[in-house]
Amino acid sequence: MMTIWVSEQIDPSGLLYACIACCNEAQAKECVQSFEKNLTTEQKAAGWQVRLRTVASWDDVPSTALKLS
Repeated sequence: MMTIWVSEQIDPSGLLYACIACCNEAQAKECVQSFEKNLTTEQKAAGWQVRLRTVASWDDVPSTALKLS
């Protein structure tokens, strides 16, 4: 079974702002750290979120995602 790592940045209304998907866990964690680092203090206070999740199929990755293989 394939594991796909999905790094997401989500705005306060719950909309997906940025998304990168890849099969490399280390690369995905770097993406999440970059997303977190690039959030301003104001964005964090407003409720912006960063999350890392896994899915088993490319079909489960948001269509707007940058897909890295």
